[in-house]
Amino acid sequence: MSLDSLYPLDGPSHRMQTCQHGHTTENSQDIINKIAKMYFYEFFAGGGMVRAGLGEKWECLFANDFDHKKSATYRRNWGDGELLTSDVRNVNPENLPGHANLIWGSFPCQDLSLAGAGAGLSGDRSGTFWPFWKLIENLITTNRAPEIIALENVIGTLHSHSGKDFIAICAAFHQAGYRFGAMQINASMFVPQSRPRLFIIGVRQDLQIPQNTLRQGPSPLWHTRPLWEAHEKLPAEVRQGWIWWDMPTPRPRTTTLADLVEENPTSVTWHTTAETRRLLAMMSEVNRMKVENAKKLSKETGRRLVGTVYKRTRRDENGYKVQRAEVRFDDIAGCLRTPAGGSSRQLIIVIDGDNVRSRLISSKETARLMGLPDHYVLPDNYNEAYHLTGDGVAVPVVKHIADNIFGPLLAMPRNLAREAA
Repeated sequence: MSLDSLYPLDGPSHRMQTCQHGHTTENSQDIINKIAKMYFYEFFAGGGMVRAGLGEKWECLFANDFDHKKSATYRRNWGDGELLTSDVRNVNPENLPGHANLIWGSFPCQDLSLAGAGAGLSGDRSGTFWPFWKLIENLITTNRAPEIIALENVIGTLHSHSGKDFIAICAAFHQAGYRFGAMQINASMFVPQSRPRLFIIGVRQDLQIPQNTLRQGPSPLWHTRPLWEAHEKLPAEVRQGWIWWDMPTPRPRTTTLADLVEENPTSVTWHTTAETRRLLAMMSEVNRMKVENAKKLSKETGRRLVGTVYKRTRRDENGYKVQRAEVRFDDIAGCLRTPAGGSSRQLIIVIDGDNVRSRLISSKETARLMGLPDHYVLPDNYNEAYHLTGDGVAVPVVKHIADNIFGPLLAMPRNLAREAA
């Protein structure tokens, strides 16, 4: 099926505002600058990457994560004031100070991931969505409802339990009195890492919505076919609250994977020649040919080429399971994941003519791939650092959403009757 037939409403003539895609009637940063301060709660906070993406115009009133190691890194970077290290099931409304304009929840993905066991929102980890949502419901009933609720998770959320978990999340927004919509955003638009994620954004019904944040139908940039199909499965009543969010097209990314590589990393060491040979020997013929082609291109252009490698279990020609090294040279790293074993740790391979070097990706490189600045303080332990970054939210993605949806939303007038309530 062609994109034209899948997205028949795509194009400037079908947008809610007659402006060219990628442009707004007012600079988004100018809109945000008009707001004195914006306040947020950050649940499942990890190392505070959402906080990093929101920026200085946003003030964190409360943050929560159950992981003590991640919490230690959060405090090293953001201070001791706002973070409560506790299972979200043990957080009470009394723990939440003031009024948050935004509540962000990057709830655990393990039970929703296509690689997981498939427990979905009934699972022990991803099921923490429900106590998190119960806190929001309590805020609503006590007249402390946030203007915006944002969720982030893996794309598998769309398919979990044949789409029923996504329907349940959307129904929760609808029943709470929020209009809502979802976008699939790949961090590769901002950083050289393939990291597609689902973002569900709900806005309180009394807020006006800027016309340049809306579409009348799906866009191939933010609404993939799986998302479009998931929307079609929503019950008619729930679908009434759906919004097709829109944002400007990001500027073309200029940073490549090679730009982020450390020559002298401190968290890892370069492989010996023998170790690199063993890695190459683990490659299939197709992957070894990728290395040879990279060597040729490096010699022809005189520039260094950088690829990434994941070790994966595959079946050989006889049907036996073997470990294979699979390489890519498209200047984009594979998706960082939390390391549950040696096979999930990404390696890099550097080609400089006939010279081939390899090693584990460094802690700082993983942070750079998430858009974190070099002054961000990572855990000293390599596995802890990899776990922190691999389980986080890409910083520039958060910034793009904040600049082009959150800020403009909060700059719009409220329903005065509600504000006086």
